[in-house]
Amino acid sequence: MTKTYGRFLTAFFCLFLGGLLVWHILLPDRAQSETENRTLAQLPAFSWESLKDGSYTAAVEEYFADQFPLRDGWTGLKARAERFIGKSEFNGVYLCGDTLISKVETPDGELVEKNLDYVRRLAEKTDIPVTLGLIPSAAEVWKEKLPAGAESWDQTALLGGSGIDFQEALAAHGDEPIFYRTDHHWTTLGAFYGANAILEALGMEPLKEDNFTPETASTDFNGTLYSQSGIHWLAPDTMEFWVEEDGLSVTSWQNGQMEEAALYDRSRLAVKDKYAAFLGGNQPLCVIRNENAPAGAGKLLMIRDSYSDALAPFLAQRFSEVHLLDLRYYRAPAAQYAAENGIDEICVLYSVQNFISDRNLVLLTQ
Repeated sequence: MTKTYGRFLTAFFCLFLGGLLVWHILLPDRAQSETENRTLAQLPAFSWESLKDGSYTAAVEEYFADQFPLRDGWTGLKARAERFIGKSEFNGVYLCGDTLISKVETPDGELVEKNLDYVRRLAEKTDIPVTLGLIPSAAEVWKEKLPAGAESWDQTALLGGSGIDFQEALAAHGDEPIFYRTDHHWTTLGAFYGANAILEALGMEPLKEDNFTPETASTDFNGTLYSQSGIHWLAPDTMEFWVEEDGLSVTSWQNGQMEEAALYDRSRLAVKDKYAAFLGGNQPLCVIRNENAPAGAGKLLMIRDSYSDALAPFLAQRFSEVHLLDLRYYRAPAAQYAAENGIDEICVLYSVQNFISDRNLVLLTQ
C-alpha cells in the first residue's frame, strides 16, 4: 500500500465519520423506533456526579447508538453481513429457514422458584380455584426447527408443574402455523388450541374450529423478532381475527379510566405493533362480557401477559365474564379483586419466557 493511498483511506474514513457526526447533530432526535417498537434514548443531562460514577458516559453511548443516522438500515445490513458469514443467531434470535425463533436464556432458578411460590400463596389466600398455565415458547414446541447446535433453555421441567397442558396441545399441531414467523406470540390459531387446553383443564366443553370464520386482518405484520434480530428480508406474517363481536362487550382501563373498547382495535393495524390490535394491547385491566353466555356460565379472572390478548376472545364463548389483570400495571391485591367481582375461576397464565423473568408476581401475595 502506497503512502498516498493510505492517506486517501485515512482522509476518506475521517470524512465519513465526520459526515455522520454532522448528520447526527442536524437530525432531530427520534423518540420512538417503529421498527424496534421501543422508546429510544435521549441526550442525558450532565452532572459531575453522573460523570464520576460512569452513568453519564454510559447514557451518552446509548444515546448515540439509538440516534445513529439510518440506524434501522445499518441494523439490517449488519444482519445480512452476519448471515453471509454463516451466523444463525442474531441478537438472541435464531433464523430457522423462513421463521425467527427467540432463544430462551437459562433463568435465575431462585426467581423461578419464588414465582411458583407466589402462585401457591395466591391459592392459599382465596377459596376460588387457582390454576397455573405456562405457555411454552416456539423454541420448545418447534425444537426441530432450530439450527444444529443452537442453545435454548429446556422448558420441560417447568412445564410439568403447569396445571394446563399447553405443551401437548400445541405439539399436537406443531406442523401448523401456531406461532408467528416474525414475532414471539402465538397466532390466533395457536391461541384457539390454547383456549381449548384451558377449557379441558377446567372440565369444560372445548370449542369447535368449525364455529369460527377466520378473517384476514393484516398480511404485513412484522413482529418483535423482526425488530430485535435485524432480519428484515423475510415475508411478513398474516394476522387473523376469529371471534365475532356480536353479544360481547369490552370494557378497558387502557388509560387508567373505564372506557368502552373492542375485541379487535383495528386502528392498531395501521402501526408497527399490530399485535396490539388484540384488545388494544397492554393495559392494567380489561373485562369482556358475554350477554349470550350459556346458563350457569361463570366468571374467569386471568392474571396474564400479552399472550392472553389473542386468547381471551375464545374463552369469552364459555364464560359470562372474562377479566384480564396485568400485574405490570395493576398494583391492587388480585385476591381482593376476585372476591369483589364474584370470580369463579382464577388462571395465572404466562408464557414461559415471561414467567421465568417476571418480577411482578410477588404482587399475588398481597
